[in-house]
Amino acid sequence: MRDFRDAKAMAQTLREALSAKSVSLTHSESLELIAKILGCRDWNALAARIQSSNGQAGLPAEPPPPGGIAAGQPTRRKIAVDAAILDGYAGFYQLDDNGVFTVTREADHLLAQLTGQQDIAFFAQSPTEFFAEAVDAQLTFIPGERGSATSVILHQAGGHFPMQRVDAAAAEQTANRLAEKVKSQTASPGTEAALRRLIEGIVSGEPNYDEMSPALAGATRQQLPKLQAGLAELRAVQSARFLGVGSRGEDVYSVRHENGASHWRIALDSKGTISTAWVSPGP
Repeated sequence: MRDFRDAKAMAQTLREALSAKSVSLTHSESLELIAKILGCRDWNALAARIQSSNGQAGLPAEPPPPGGIAAGQPTRRKIAVDAAILDGYAGFYQLDDNGVFTVTREADHLLAQLTGQQDIAFFAQSPTEFFAEAVDAQLTFIPGERGSATSVILHQAGGHFPMQRVDAAAAEQTANRLAEKVKSQTASPGTEAALRRLIEGIVSGEPNYDEMSPALAGATRQQLPKLQAGLAELRAVQSARFLGVGSRGEDVYSVRHENGASHWRIALDSKGTISTAWVSPGP
């Protein structure tokens, strides 16, 4: 009997069944649909679940999708913070070219939402430091001279993600740019070549960190031994097939190796630097 680890086979079966009835569905759309059928928010969340169950390493360039309470998460004590301080932290913060971190106040705590993800509640443990109960993540706000935050740092999955405050107009521009990218379902120039270089670098044990964002470089250094072992077992890349654009604007590829396959999500920033890279078991 199939379980959630057979998601890609399920997606292929779904596409074939619908095609027989003259209903067209892209590979990416079928994956997203299967993810929702299996109770996950999107394919990213399901891929992370599959990856965890198989004991394989991921390569996150961004905070992993929020999930359940993390094992071993330390107990933290909530403190009361003046509403005016919380209001000073509310606003928009730029994560990358396709991502905005939106913070709002709800009663005595904050709600934070990354583009394409769900709201997460954060509670104060100091006037500038906040923690989540639903996922192992913390926020550190950097107040300006007038008390309002000028930036925030997200601490999650061993990474630290600094984000500068932006105004509503800039946040809307990012959202519109992402919507256009997702609607186009067209690969960004350079992502396939960058992906091939990234895989080759990991397999050799000498990835080009200068070609990555600081957050991705840090995650790669931390996970390199597991990533190298897993990709080395798959051996050399034979082909890379573009599948579509993910919900965060990342290009999705199925990579065929000599001894198997891997599934990748990758994005480049405006300077051509790899800002997002995520690997999961291939089809």
